[in-house]
Amino acid sequence: MAVVSIIFQIIGSLGFLLYGMKLMSDGIQKTAGERLHKVLGFMTKNRFLAVLTGLFITMIIQSSSATTVMVVSFVNAGLLTLTQAIGVIFGANIGTTFTAWIVSLIGFSFNLSAFAVPAFGIGFLLTFVKKWKKQGLGEAIMGFGLLFVGLDMLSNALPPVTAENVAFLQFFADKGYLSVIIGILAGTIVTAIINSSSAVTAIIITLAYRGLFTWEFSAAMVLGSNIGTTLDAVLASIGTKVNARRAALVHVLFNTVGTIIAAIFFYPFLSFVDFLVPGAPEETITIHIAMLHTVFNVLCTLLFLPFTNQLARLTEFIIKPKADETPEVYRLEFISVSNRENAEGYIMQAEKELADMTDIAAKMVDYLADSLSDSKEHPISSYITKLAELEDYADQMKEGLSNYLVSTSKLPLSDKSQKNVLLMLQIVEELESMTDDCYSVALLLNKSAEKKMDFQEDDIERLIPYISLVQKFLVFIKEHINKHLTSDELLTAQTLENAIDRFRKNLKKVARKRLEDGADVKSELLYIDVVRNIEKIGDHAFSIAEMLAQTK
Repeated sequence: MAVVSIIFQIIGSLGFLLYGMKLMSDGIQKTAGERLHKVLGFMTKNRFLAVLTGLFITMIIQSSSATTVMVVSFVNAGLLTLTQAIGVIFGANIGTTFTAWIVSLIGFSFNLSAFAVPAFGIGFLLTFVKKWKKQGLGEAIMGFGLLFVGLDMLSNALPPVTAENVAFLQFFADKGYLSVIIGILAGTIVTAIINSSSAVTAIIITLAYRGLFTWEFSAAMVLGSNIGTTLDAVLASIGTKVNARRAALVHVLFNTVGTIIAAIFFYPFLSFVDFLVPGAPEETITIHIAMLHTVFNVLCTLLFLPFTNQLARLTEFIIKPKADETPEVYRLEFISVSNRENAEGYIMQAEKELADMTDIAAKMVDYLADSLSDSKEHPISSYITKLAELEDYADQMKEGLSNYLVSTSKLPLSDKSQKNVLLMLQIVEELESMTDDCYSVALLLNKSAEKKMDFQEDDIERLIPYISLVQKFLVFIKEHINKHLTSDELLTAQTLENAIDRFRKNLKKVARKRLEDGADVKSELLYIDVVRNIEKIGDHAFSIAEMLAQTK
């Protein structure tokens, strides 16, 4: 029963530690996520600044995985080049070592619970008093407190170290390089399961401090954790564009190759760390582990940074673009890749998909305009199949993107981001309705040709400037999608909407006049349907403009 009790105490302690890190990260992202998002989004091409940016952001959110997932999303959206992303990924690996230093320097130097419990209380107070509007900061402080409660409980839950209860570790400790390999594999597997190299490092430090892990085995596990943390980036890159997949590969290559090199020179590497840290490893094991984690990532960055361009070309050689990057079946899965989600990265992915959906709607309108402008060279029948495929793909996008946005809305978001996500959901609805109306116009035009209900030449001539206005409106929406519309820009949208409405009224008036004069009823009613559906496309465009004006 004593063993069972210890096991459950350890599991509970790990639960406190991991949930504390999640709560701290969520709170920080609610408080500063958008600002960090902008810092990363306005990256320059300076590789050294890219490294500093990755380091700074990861030090704050304490998750290299979250930063890397964000980078993959930015590359996928075209806001970061592959070269820029490489520098950020390098910096993220250095920034994630900050947790190890916090744990090693203050984690065991005083009564953790005496500090953590008041911190949790202060954090709870900030979240409880809504009018202070400090809920994000409160969650971060509560998470910080829980993190150290978990560490304190884990340290106390472990049994006293005796020769008997650590005897099984001797099997791993005295096998030379086999022990190193086992440690690296263990670190890789545990990190892949927990999805946080920072948390795994904190656990390793705690176990080493209690004497359960030797210095060599702890070092090997820390090296392995660098490989395990790449799983998040790999999962985040599934279904993305080619450069996003290459950015994920950079993370894998950087950490894996760096770990292999460190494993080859394992004992000289440990001697170098021993040289940097005063005292024997057994006496200052926590500082040794934190220093090893930092030195490993700094040396890897110094080693790889001069070869950023070459590394980019290597990933381009390994990962070739697909023949068609847009699949026939739309897939956008909300993959929970970490116990600490990065909400801004998910929003960036959704914005990219929203821009793609806008392109589809604009392309469909262009096909209609081409057919009306030159019906002999480009009859609508030649576009029907393509328009049907695009309309079906837009339907799939609506379902997939809507589900994705609903899942994103459940992440830790600021009030502004939450509002923008809900507006994006409405824009998706409008875009899908727009593609439906485009396809309806195509079917009506095709029906007129098949049934020999030909419109008069003057009628077609009148439709050309009418649909050109709609084209112009769609160009305006494409240029401003995912941006806030100013009052002047919204006025421009209103002007376009009014012009389309006036055109519709004039065209319908002409058709009704011909009906009164005895024209073919079916042909005229069909023409009125075409006019009405084209006008509805403009209505959807104006609705989107109004929603963009509400974003901030």
